[in-house]
Amino acid sequence: MAFLTNIHVPGTRVRVTQQTPLRDRTWTNSVEGLIQRSRQSKTGSWFAHAKDDQLWLDRLEIRLDDGEIAVLNLDQYSVVEVIE
Repeated sequence: MAFLTNIHVPGTRVRVTQQTPLRDRTWTNSVEGLIQRSRQSKTGSWFAHAKDDQLWLDRLEIRLDDGEIAVLNLDQYSVVEVIE
């Protein structure tokens, strides 16, 4: 799982590449923008022995160049690169 770190501070320009493994190929998508917020937030899914018995995900909110806000769930297939 991708853990939130000090590079995930608001105002940092990043490129996030996420991959979804499929049966016979891998689907890859990348987005670039400025970080608005990074956090762990719980889902509606129940998960025993976790905080509040809920499933928690690392989430990264970024503002794309066209102003759209994208909320990304980070996982082991996510790569966050700082763009200088």
